[in-house]
Amino acid sequence: MAKRIIAALLGAAIGLAAATAQAQTYPNRPITLVVPFAAGGLSDVPARVLAAPMQENLGVSIVVENKPGASGVVGATQVLRAEPDGYTLLVNALADVQNLHYLNVPYNAVDDFALIGKMADGPALVLIVDAKLPYRTLGELVADAKANPDKISFGTSGPATSPAIALTQLNHLAGTKIQDVPYRGSGQAAASVATGAVQGTFTFYSAAKPLADDGKVRALAVAGADRIASWPDVPTMQELGYPNFDHRGFVGLAAPAKTPPQVVALLNKALNRAASSDLFKARMNALGMTVPEAASNTPETFAAFMQKESARQADLAKLSGHDPLATR
Repeated sequence: MAKRIIAALLGAAIGLAAATAQAQTYPNRPITLVVPFAAGGLSDVPARVLAAPMQENLGVSIVVENKPGASGVVGATQVLRAEPDGYTLLVNALADVQNLHYLNVPYNAVDDFALIGKMADGPALVLIVDAKLPYRTLGELVADAKANPDKISFGTSGPATSPAIALTQLNHLAGTKIQDVPYRGSGQAAASVATGAVQGTFTFYSAAKPLADDGKVRALAVAGADRIASWPDVPTMQELGYPNFDHRGFVGLAAPAKTPPQVVALLNKALNRAASSDLFKARMNALGMTVPEAASNTPETFAAFMQKESARQADLAKLSGHDPLATR
């Protein structure tokens, strides 16, 4: 028994020494950022913009690799199973938290990863309607939906996505029965509003603003905590009497669990330094996103945010009559 204990302690010591040595030489080869969604999306663009200044800070190449599938589960699972050495990282997003309460995923997005920090917050969803319709305010839309149940339909990007969850919350708070018409993505749903195929949708700022500027859709409300700086005339849902109606995304960076703390700290420092550049901030602002202050963007604050957001998404899942899955 004593020999086994000594052997175990010796093995742990050797492992700790190896991890420490590895952390001291990190990084010395290319780093891969796995984006679990298609190229050009709201997770992919920040990752690609950040990669250039971040690799300058770290002194090694950073490769962005898209691994879409199963609402982000395919890419996240790849990182989950990677060596915890800091060379394979996950570009995580709100979908990773939402998945916990709708899908039987093989991990917990909060507890099974070493959370590094946020790249950006947002964008917020925007409620838009076909510009040919008479609705000038959210109140007018809701009044018509109540007077004519089942008349109005909204496009969404499918179950367990932010637009569908936002529609469920609106129906719950307003007492309406606006129908959910699923599309392959929020961009397609927004385009269908512009053509009159559906009456409205919740879509992200990057899709809503160009359509509104072209006069094809009308923005009635922002589903975020604050008005959008570049679109100040559009009120928030909360201003219009819908409390806690906050559907904003985020993009962050995570590593496999058991990644050495020294590596996580180094990556957090490089992330914040790159994200603080004027170029990165300008690109994010154009997408309706904001960059967190470096001083408050720590692994610990990111983990606390993820815990809080997971609890909030569990409550939202219940509104649709869905029993949130037990987290692992």
